Amino acid sequence: MKLLIKKLNENAVVPKRQTEYSAGYDLCSAEDILCEAGKTAKVHTGIAAEVDGAKDVCLFIYARSSLAAKLGLAPANCVGVVDWDYRGEIIVALHNHSDKDYTVKTGDRIAQLVITNVLTPETEEVDELSDTERGAGGFGSTGKN
Repeated sequence: MKLLIKKLNENAVVPKRQTEYSAGYDLCSAEDILCEAGKTAKVHTGIAAEVDGAKDVCLFIYARSSLAAKLGLAPANCVGVVDWDYRGEIIVALHNHSDKDYTVKTGDRIAQLVITNVLTPETEEVDELSDTERGAGGFGSTGKN
């Protein structure tokens, strides 16, 4: 399996893992863009991607912990999904949760791209589901925080 990257402009940076055991490939901005406080900016990466050799995977876009924890910058949709058959530019909807504007510069690492297996079972409508001890209990029903 290979992660194929197509640069769409001269400012694009090929994603790379920072350590041998890093799960994510850093995505970088291909532009200078202002992320206003409390707003979302669509940050262009200048790349398109394809996972060659496996059609049961997709790419997920996650926050970089340092940006989210220190600056309040994280993907607006929490986790972005890049379907296997998408071949357009990867754009990160970066939301600024802070009360200060922040300028993302060309080349800044803005998110991480993680390749994950995807299960796509057949869907079948049924009248009943199997019973469990928990049942339909949710939202704190186990009594634990």
